[in-house]
Amino acid sequence: MKKSLASLASLVAALTITGTPPMTFAQSTAAPQKVDGQAAAKPEMIDAEIKKIDKDARKITLKHGPIKHLDMPAMTMVFQLKDGVMPADLKVGDKVKVAVEQTKSGYLVSTIEAAK
Repeated sequence: MKKSLASLASLVAALTITGTPPMTFAQSTAAPQKVDGQAAAKPEMIDAEIKKIDKDARKITLKHGPIKHLDMPAMTMVFQLKDGVMPADLKVGDKVKVAVEQTKSGYLVSTIEAAK
């Protein structure tokens, strides 16, 4: 009971000092949202290699470098493709640059282009 009261007192103190509730874990790991009416920053372009393409399912398997804004290490994984994103001239083995966003349903490749 004393621990609960102490926790409640800490929460009240945080609200009194800042005027806003402390951030929860879920809020701290959520995808960036609009800030002061401005859209979140455009995701960085990541180096990747196409390992598999599933045009019917609109999915692509990429071996990618670290994705810093998502705190994700380099790995190979499957991504959903945003509508209209997959250029017809890309194929398995191509080196590409991609922008990846986190959505409610998973990770989405929002931009893909051939690496230069």
